[in-house]
Amino acid sequence: MTEIIGVRFKSGGKQYYFDPRGTQVALGQGVIIETARGLEYGECVRANTLVPDETVVSPLRPLIRLATAEDQKTVARNREKEARAFRICQEKIAQHGLEMKLVEVEYNFEGNKILFFFTSEGRVDFRALVKDLAGVFHTRIELRQIGVRDEAKMLGGLGICGKPFCCATFLGEFQPVSIKMAKTQNLSLNPTKISGTCGRLMCCLKYEQEAYEDAVHRMPRQDSFVETPDGVGDVTQVDLLREQVKVKLDGSPEAPRCYHNCEICVVRNGKGRRPEGYVPPPPEELSKRRLTSPQEEGRGEPREQTALGAALERVFQASEEGQAREKREARGDRRGGSRRRRGNSGEKKGPQTLHPPQERPPQPPRGDRPPQQPWTEAAEFGEQRKPSGSRRNHRRRRGGGQSKPPSPQDGV
Repeated sequence: MTEIIGVRFKSGGKQYYFDPRGTQVALGQGVIIETARGLEYGECVRANTLVPDETVVSPLRPLIRLATAEDQKTVARNREKEARAFRICQEKIAQHGLEMKLVEVEYNFEGNKILFFFTSEGRVDFRALVKDLAGVFHTRIELRQIGVRDEAKMLGGLGICGKPFCCATFLGEFQPVSIKMAKTQNLSLNPTKISGTCGRLMCCLKYEQEAYEDAVHRMPRQDSFVETPDGVGDVTQVDLLREQVKVKLDGSPEAPRCYHNCEICVVRNGKGRRPEGYVPPPPEELSKRRLTSPQEEGRGEPREQTALGAALERVFQASEEGQAREKREARGDRRGGSRRRRGNSGEKKGPQTLHPPQERPPQPPRGDRPPQQPWTEAAEFGEQRKPSGSRRNHRRRRGGGQSKPPSPQDGV
């Protein structure tokens, strides 16, 4: 076993092992490490730990010292210099007309070397640019071309899931991702849906690949011939996440049904002919494969009546009765209001002569009444016009009572 500490030089960068040389380093503490580029400042992301010897690449580089307040000030000054160097380098790139995109500038801890990271579609001749930068900064200059994934890792951002990039937060190394993973996971092969901001396939396709591969080995393939609790049929669709399949039964091919993987028995996996002389099992034996959930098993059993359940049931019943009573009262109020409105509308102004039922004059039988002559509106025949409704009402108001209906003797 070897004692190591884990150090990370950038946020989201790769973790490297170093020899602490007996110094106890706390998690998140700054340290000065000796690297191939000289002294560098890093952050401890893994405290003193014993790891197997085969996981360590010997020889381990040593820890120089724990970071002091002066070291922190040096790091802050280097960050200010990086911002100035970035602006100057962009101006020089524009002067030389180079087709390259500057991504980041990095000063080493000692300040005797500057690294310029850029992206480009092809090879770039930047020898003249290096000479100009060396004349400005009077130090060692190094230009390094990186890929689009490294650019996304350095710049950071938010992915289509709404979270920060995996490569900029916790992903130390890029894992190889292929289009076959998207096919295995039944994802859309549209490049805009399975590609990240960098334009490459999303790194998260690698996370669940092993689970999908395991499900593929356990689940039947499409067009397989299987036995289900409702009969035999062919698989038309496979859902790897839910471990369900959709089967088109021979008895009802127009309505496919869904079954769990444990409810089916694969007779033929994949396309092909059905086995010769195959006889499906009887329905009683197939129905035993049906998967029943605990809710379905206890659906027919009566529930236990607890004190809390009884109290809640009484409260709900009282609430329902109160709502029904309020509805009845509101319905009665509406009916009473309508009666009052109808009574008010029937009232007439002025004195009226009302006859009690017993004092009303007897009416002659309908057959003995004199026939009524029809009224016409032809003035040229000298006949009297029938007064309109407005004239009748005016006559009633002037007379103070009800108008007498005209009789045939009043005519011509």
